[in-house]
Amino acid sequence: MRVRPTGPILPPSNIQGNALMVVIAIMAFLACLTLGAVSMVRATAAGWQSQISREITIQIKPSDGLDMNAALQKAKDIALSFVGTKSGTIMDDEATARLLEPWLGSDLKLDDLPVPRLIIVTIDESNPPDFAAMRDLLKSEVPQAFLDDHRTWVDRLVSMARTTVWIGTGVLILVFTAMILTVIFATRGALSGNRHIVEVLHFVGAERTFIAKEFQKHFLKISLKGSAIGSVLAALLFATASLWQSNFRATPESDQATALFGSFTIDWSGYLGIFATMLIIALLTTVTARFTVMRTIDEIDLVRSDPSRSDGLPPS
Repeated sequence: MRVRPTGPILPPSNIQGNALMVVIAIMAFLACLTLGAVSMVRATAAGWQSQISREITIQIKPSDGLDMNAALQKAKDIALSFVGTKSGTIMDDEATARLLEPWLGSDLKLDDLPVPRLIIVTIDESNPPDFAAMRDLLKSEVPQAFLDDHRTWVDRLVSMARTTVWIGTGVLILVFTAMILTVIFATRGALSGNRHIVEVLHFVGAERTFIAKEFQKHFLKISLKGSAIGSVLAALLFATASLWQSNFRATPESDQATALFGSFTIDWSGYLGIFATMLIIALLTTVTARFTVMRTIDEIDLVRSDPSRSDGLPPS
């Protein structure tokens, strides 16, 4: 005697379930996209801040009777005499010409123009030198020298980065809020189409926990499929953008995109956040389904105990 295998209580796929899966996929894609963008902006801003804080610039303006090469070497030696400096590099004529090429064109002759010369000094971020003392010594020894420690730019960059991260976090919260509300209403809508199944199971004596468990498994599968599709699409979008940026580096399109949006690469924590978002969406949908089923059973018991209270309840 063979026992006939039991089929699922809920249909594996229907219009309500497919619609819910599409909604979950869209909201998961938007949530993961926002999360990845916030992570990307934070990493880019941290990279900018680290690069700026590692260097200081000494600018020497040309003047009559000034030996520029001797002044550059002297200013470099003064800077390197302070504790906290690592190395110094004098920008030669070719490097300075390349720096001014976008504005003054190619084949630039620096001897014909009063162009300031630069010295790039690398400093120890954990133990920076005394900038005030260095500035005073440079002013007394090389009056044409001007020290820029980039602290103003760093402060502005940190402020901009924090503001951008807070804005991105606010957008992420809004997306998650919209996702929660959408998932709740979509789940309830899908459950309303299966209300008769809950009623039949409850009338034949099925326990509340059994009914809730069956609906949980059904909506867990739907939510996992939808959130996985949306999360994978978002991860593929970032991976594709990063690959395109790396393959087409030094092209006008890539340079413009990098200038506007920074690097499209997100680190492992960004991908981990995308995976966590997928699990949160699946858990949210499952919990919503459980509470909705419990509430539906309570409504059924309420109508059975007092039929006059059926007004305003969803039709069975």
